[in-house]
Amino acid sequence: MRRKLAQQSGPSDARTQRKFTEQLVKAFELSGDIVYGSVLMSITGREEVLVENYRGILEYQENHIRIQAKECRILFVGRNLQIEYYTSDEMKIKGLLEQIIYEN
Repeated sequence: MRRKLAQQSGPSDARTQRKFTEQLVKAFELSGDIVYGSVLMSITGREEVLVENYRGILEYQENHIRIQAKECRILFVGRNLQIEYYTSDEMKIKGLLEQIIYEN
């Protein structure tokens, strides 16, 4: 019986779950990046960006770096771009940043 109910769940169940999660975030004053796993970027001028909660590096060139986040891809465009360091959930990109583009 449980399997049939799970299979019948649809978009309205997803909306209900999302609304419930949003209420929990507000009630407990939780950070959205932690709860939703959203990417978090700290940009210092045009020369440095710290990226947290990314999933992977898709492309790495001197003039662009493309990463996969939970819900989108992010393209960093610039000159002399380099990944100064990265871990499984954090990276620092240095260089002359010209654009940050969110891709679906």
